Amino acid sequence: MPPPTWEESKGETGQAEDGAAESEDRERYAGRLVCALQMEMTNCSLHGDSKVDCVNSGGSISRNGGDSAEVSVPLSHRAALMEGDNLFRLRDRKFLLEDKRRLCALALGTAVLGILLMIIHVEMCSFINKRSPNVALIINCSISLSTGCLLVLIIAFHYKDIRLFIIDHNQVDWRIAMTSHRVLVITLELLVCVIHPVGTYLKVGLHVNSSSSAAPCISNHHSEALMDMELLLSILMFLRLYLVHRTILLHSKVLLSASYRSIGSLNNINFTFRFVLKVLMNKYPGRTLLVFILFFWLTASWMLTLCERKTQESTGHMDTALWLIAITFLTVGYGDVAPHTTCGKAMCLFSGVMGVACTAMLVAVVTKTLALNKGEKHVHFFMLDIQISKRIRHAAANVLRECWLLHRTNLTKGNRGEHRRHQRCLLEAIRVFRHLRLKQRKLRDYVSEMVDLPKMQMIMCDLSANWNNSYRELEQRILSMEQKLDELSRCFQQTSELLSHALQHRNPEIR
Repeated sequence: MPPPTWEESKGETGQAEDGAAESEDRERYAGRLVCALQMEMTNCSLHGDSKVDCVNSGGSISRNGGDSAEVSVPLSHRAALMEGDNLFRLRDRKFLLEDKRRLCALALGTAVLGILLMIIHVEMCSFINKRSPNVALIINCSISLSTGCLLVLIIAFHYKDIRLFIIDHNQVDWRIAMTSHRVLVITLELLVCVIHPVGTYLKVGLHVNSSSSAAPCISNHHSEALMDMELLLSILMFLRLYLVHRTILLHSKVLLSASYRSIGSLNNINFTFRFVLKVLMNKYPGRTLLVFILFFWLTASWMLTLCERKTQESTGHMDTALWLIAITFLTVGYGDVAPHTTCGKAMCLFSGVMGVACTAMLVAVVTKTLALNKGEKHVHFFMLDIQISKRIRHAAANVLRECWLLHRTNLTKGNRGEHRRHQRCLLEAIRVFRHLRLKQRKLRDYVSEMVDLPKMQMIMCDLSANWNNSYRELEQRILSMEQKLDELSRCFQQTSELLSHALQHRNPEIR
């Protein structure tokens, strides 16, 4: 065959180089795909605007920065990058918790502001002049504005909560966090927070259409249905106070303390409002109950006046409502005042139920306050035992004395009346002695039942320590005996060898 020319060899070389370049590109692309899959599976992408790291064939991580040059990072730095990512997650989590706390406080303040504006709107209806109906409209517009701000704060709070869920579950999709329960909770909260009186707007429309000069207030409504709707919406605005328990939970020292959270996570304890309420009831029982009872008393009384206002009865005044709620809350019920509307009767029924519950909690708090602690019980029962022991000794001495007096009366053969008197005194002394012995036995049985678990644990630990020491001493003795037996066996063996050698030297014919 003729040898290939220079041009043919150059073409074959170019094709080989192109094939090598294409294979290298395919390998690099495959390496990048493998790296992307690994990074997606391990979720170790860098925080912020960092790019995807790829493993090349040289065993290093190459960062693709668009048109920029490749920057190779060794594989040993991947652990450091993961630690940095965890630090970023912890920082974001801390900021989100602070934002949730701030948003919850603002939402509670906005809700309370709306409730106060509603109360002012209702109370000023009887004092607003018919010629200035715009004051009620301004107040109702302020209530609507506070309601809109509250809805925005609620949505922002749940947005932060979803972001916190994404960080806690290692950067999952936000749609995973939108469970049916979460969607239902958000919907209910928005429905509760959107409730506010809207009768003023309807009244303004009627006033414009009919050219009437009536003020847009609850007391001046011509429509009974409109007045009932306004009453219901005003009462339902107090449902916004559900934000109190969330605010207490997020601002409690239990949730803010790192030691509480770490120990609680080790013991599988969920830091919910129930746990925080138990902590408050154990730490400040009187203060917590007093604040709750006063707040409930004032709120229920005002709601009762709102329910009874259209009847023009005495229950529509605040002083009478305070008295009625108080006697209903304490389950006394003198019968001098009674509600007339269905709403008022429902409020009195609810007050009675809450009064029974608060009375039970108050009894538990007082009982816990008056009860003796362990140290006081031990001291008290110890002193009782000493006193009963002294009385038993005196009773035994009385028994011996009466026996001696009865015996002396029998020896002297005195009066029969004196003999019967000593017998009667002896029987009484024996009865007192037996009664004191029984009382002492009951006291000691009760004290024996008071042995607490830490003391029993200490006793068992001491017993186990003594048993371990005895076991070690026994092992040491057994080892020493084995050593001595080995020495004795060696001595016997040496003695037998010496005897055999001696006998062999003395009588060589034995062999």
